[in-house]
Amino acid sequence: MAIIEIRNLAKTYGTVKAVDDISLDIEPGEFITLLGPSGSGKTTVLRMIAGFEDPDSGTIHLNGAEITHLPPFDREVNTVFQDYALFPHMTVQDNVEYGLRTRKVPKAERAEQARQAIASVKLEHARERLPHQLSGGQRQRIALARTLVLRPKVLLLDEPLGALDRQLREEMQVELKSIQREAGITFVFVTHDQEEAMRMSDRIVIFNEGRVEQVGTPEQVYERPTTKFVAGFLGSANIVSGESAQKLFGHSKTVSIRPERIRLQPSTYTPTPDETALPVVVNEAAFIGANTVYLVDTDHGIALSISKTNTELLGQDNSFVPGDRVLAVWRNSHTVEIPA
Repeated sequence: MAIIEIRNLAKTYGTVKAVDDISLDIEPGEFITLLGPSGSGKTTVLRMIAGFEDPDSGTIHLNGAEITHLPPFDREVNTVFQDYALFPHMTVQDNVEYGLRTRKVPKAERAEQARQAIASVKLEHARERLPHQLSGGQRQRIALARTLVLRPKVLLLDEPLGALDRQLREEMQVELKSIQREAGITFVFVTHDQEEAMRMSDRIVIFNEGRVEQVGTPEQVYERPTTKFVAGFLGSANIVSGESAQKLFGHSKTVSIRPERIRLQPSTYTPTPDETALPVVVNEAAFIGANTVYLVDTDHGIALSISKTNTELLGQDNSFVPGDRVLAVWRNSHTVEIPA
């Protein structure tokens, strides 16, 4: 049975439908990410699960019991925010013990539980420090430990890594996933960062304008997008439809081809029966570190983006330059039809 069941959830602010008839099941022990641009409804859904916002309609169940209109303190969920919300005058140990103290857990017991929670985020050496003596990443870990020590059934994380620099953010992504796996707690994670969602999640829920566009594993939503929005939002995609699709493929269906699925070959290349090959002219070749991105035009004037990892280009003579007439080649199976 799903640990969280959301049915027909809706929330309006004035004339804006922030959340528009959303239904979703969240499984026990999974790391699920609510992903979407700003204003898409993901944070509002998280806040309604937490009890900080009251839905206009719909229901939320936790472990089979309805919690739709319960206050936050009566729900077996806890929330980690981007700003950490640590008490500046308390040590790390006292910060982590605080929730246990409010629950009247005996002193020795709460000290040991807090110590174990701090150890789980690898900060035992910092137990007697104050928050201002910690780095941003360490403060985020302590905010996590303070929540984990309460042993919630569900942990809600509202863009908790948004304030960290890129390197630290990537380190914390690995640690968060590791902690979640070890603790076995259901994590509901909100972010607008597609790469972060892909790296950490068991499943991704993609939001757009208050509605859910698609739910699936990172591979499913990336490789088999069901809407144009998902194809364009999650990574880069060449989306061809209507008259352009008719010219290239002989039909007007909407299709997506990921740039990294296309390779450039000399015009003398003979494609296999399971490949699509289009004559193109290279307009631009941009070196961007790990990849080189080519912008090309087909003979029908349709622009395509092609991405090639630079390790693949090493030792090859066919790293093309603007003006070259070549073939854009990809497997037919990588032309993905988008239903909506």
